[in-house]
Amino acid sequence: MAKPVQIEVWNPNGKYRVVSTKPMPGTRWINLLIQQDCRVEICTQNKTILSVEDIIALIGDKCDGVIGQLTEDWGDALFSALSKAGGKAFSNMAVGYNNVDVNAANRYGVAVGNTPGVLTETTAELAATLSVAAARRIVEADAFMRGGLYEGWLPHLFVGNLLKGQTVGVIGAGRIGSAYARMMVEGFKMNLIYYDLYQATRLEKFVTGMYFPFPAYSYGQFLKANGEQPVTWKRASSMDEVLREADVISLHPVLDKTTYHLVNKERLAVMKKEAILVNCSRGPVIDEVALVEHLKANPMFRVGLDVFEDEPYMKPGLADMKNAIVVPHIASASKWTREGMATLAALNVLGKIKGYPIWSNPNSVEAFLDENSPPPAACPSIVNAKAIGKSFTNVLVSTNSLSF
Repeated sequence: MAKPVQIEVWNPNGKYRVVSTKPMPGTRWINLLIQQDCRVEICTQNKTILSVEDIIALIGDKCDGVIGQLTEDWGDALFSALSKAGGKAFSNMAVGYNNVDVNAANRYGVAVGNTPGVLTETTAELAATLSVAAARRIVEADAFMRGGLYEGWLPHLFVGNLLKGQTVGVIGAGRIGSAYARMMVEGFKMNLIYYDLYQATRLEKFVTGMYFPFPAYSYGQFLKANGEQPVTWKRASSMDEVLREADVISLHPVLDKTTYHLVNKERLAVMKKEAILVNCSRGPVIDEVALVEHLKANPMFRVGLDVFEDEPYMKPGLADMKNAIVVPHIASASKWTREGMATLAALNVLGKIKGYPIWSNPNSVEAFLDENSPPPAACPSIVNAKAIGKSFTNVLVSTNSLSF
């Protein structure tokens, strides 16, 4: 049996008991729960990843809802414990929910929330940052300087890749993939090739259709009017076409059975010898063992990784690769985004407790994040609404807000 875990309690006499398995950024999410008569208990245990037993101890005998993290294993044991404690709501503080057995939640009638709509730009920014850092060998150069090895300018010292006029490849041109593509096209005047099951019409129009700041021009036309080479776009017929043609490739697919090890030994071999591969999506879309071998054999091939196949661990040899930039899953780690994720997760749980309807568009959540007005009386995003009962599938189309 797990030992009792350390907690911090807010509003101890609140009617509803809501547990957060980790301290989360900001205080707005706490205040929103308190203002709706919730007792908020935050686990402060000095432990990076809580075990199932730890979380069961946190849930206890009475718990109305839990806010959890993507590092936790939310399966039958936890949903059973939450249901027995009277709980009907769980929300990941994440857009992904690969750590959640949604079928188990359905069996126990527990709503599962997530936090889309708030990570797009910040995730795309990190992908762009890794692209530039890899192209210009920033991390290698930084270590060189800190190691006291710099003795003066040399013609061949850390020569990297120029991005302007090169081709950026995007695999998965959804919200994040498209935002990344726009940053690279507009910021570095790169040409675009993308692969997606669905046509990214808005992205295409950005490159060669209507360009919003200058309605008479596309971005490509704007460049041409200023005496520069216009950028182009191409929708590839296959992922391999992107891998063959692009100089920088960023991965933005969902993770499922079809995308596991999407980039493997054979597909790495298709890429250019000096290509750059970036992954801020899900770790298992890359065969990490094959990647390490490819990095060893191709020293000018570079990679920027925010996620890993067996997170938090890296496959043997990856940490030793100078042509690899590795960061600890920080794509969403901007203050505004992380505080927004905490708010959305809290409002998912609160909304189920209060019996609120579901917001009409989980990717349009600005109304929940406006600190100058109360949030709408709604659940921002519930992924299993239909499965847990018709009474919880009403879609909110008005903008009624919580009253305090």
